[in-house]
Amino acid sequence: MSIELHAAIEGYFAAANAHDAEAMLRVFAPDARVVDERKDRCGHEAIRTWETETFVQYQPHHEPLSVEQVEDETVVMAQVSGNFTGSPVVLRFRFHLTGNVISRLEITTS
Repeated sequence: MSIELHAAIEGYFAAANAHDAEAMLRVFAPDARVVDERKDRCGHEAIRTWETETFVQYQPHHEPLSVEQVEDETVVMAQVSGNFTGSPVVLRFRFHLTGNVISRLEITTS
């Protein structure tokens, strides 16, 4: 199934799958927040560290399955596979966009 994603969200998944921290930072606002595994990271340096640590630990690959708009957020359900117990899993990615960049991303179990 092919789904249509906002350019910043598409860029996020492409950068995450390519383990390209610089490309990932281009789709985030400088003061963006990422909440993953109940940890809150704010700003480009914290997001770069999170992306690098996540890739080293899990080698994740993301496959977006569905997208829906819920109020001011774009919610993407994605299958994530990698080096972790229970792989693959379906996770919920809640994106808040400001203009053409991601200002907040929260990743939770579905």
